[in-house]
Amino acid sequence: MAKEVTEQSEIRRLTRVYKNLPAGKKAIAQGLIAEAARLRVLLDQLWADIEQNGMTEMFRQSEDQEAYERERPAARQYMTANKNYQTIIKQLDAMVPTDTPGQKGSKLGGLLKGLDE
Repeated sequence: MAKEVTEQSEIRRLTRVYKNLPAGKKAIAQGLIAEAARLRVLLDQLWADIEQNGMTEMFRQSEDQEAYERERPAARQYMTANKNYQTIIKQLDAMVPTDTPGQKGSKLGGLLKGLDE
């Protein structure tokens, strides 16, 4: 089983990934890293719920109406949190200098660059 991700462990991981940011951008990045860490923990919790209970559920407005299948609130929250997490990671990745000699940028940037080639 994978090690549980905590907010602090994710902050440490992202801080290591983005350690080469210019000094002026590190202050901005700290807030983004903290928010990304909170989202990562939330995503893991929501995904565990989705794996156990599924993406949809049977729902009825009242006893006299027929039940219908609808998206569970946890699934909707997961999709929103995932989008926000990806946006923050893209913002962080955009801060990494790409023209610095000897620096390859972030790991995500390297992966994305590899896809273009």
